[in-house]
Amino acid sequence: MSDVRMQITTKTLDLGCGSKPRNLFNMDEIFGVDIQNNSNPNIVNADLAIEPIPFPDNFFDSVTAFDFIEHIPRVIYNPNRRFCFVELMNEIYRVLKVGGIFCSSTPAYPAPEAFTDPTHVNIITDQTFPVYFDDVHRFAAMYGYSGYFKIENQQRNESQSHLITFMKKVISGT
Repeated sequence: MSDVRMQITTKTLDLGCGSKPRNLFNMDEIFGVDIQNNSNPNIVNADLAIEPIPFPDNFFDSVTAFDFIEHIPRVIYNPNRRFCFVELMNEIYRVLKVGGIFCSSTPAYPAPEAFTDPTHVNIITDQTFPVYFDDVHRFAAMYGYSGYFKIENQQRNESQSHLITFMKKVISGT
């Protein structure tokens, strides 16, 4: 009998990646999504404020968002009301495998960096993820949130300007 070993390839997605997606977790394959067109075949063009993440369900082992989610509006009228940030969190949950990790690094209240850039339209606080998008409170469910993330770790960076949050995709009730 021959020794057959199954090779498992891990994949990461970096949201708002620009021309170079980050690979925080040292995955085998690196993909990105950005609003700008790019010649890299692993970077897909999409406006995640109004479009879904253009990848299949349960595809990634990790998703990262560095200095990105503060640019996603909380609410737009187009012409109907849409909760874009909630929709994005649903999309992140959808493309992650169970047990996959989402890491967000974003300027957060009360740091001036959260307000300085005029394109920052989504101010994040220390309570945004653990109260609205966790697997216990899930307050964002009233706005259509359907995911379950376990907060693995949340802390401020050295300058205290950015909130860094690690969340694991779990199934309801686990």
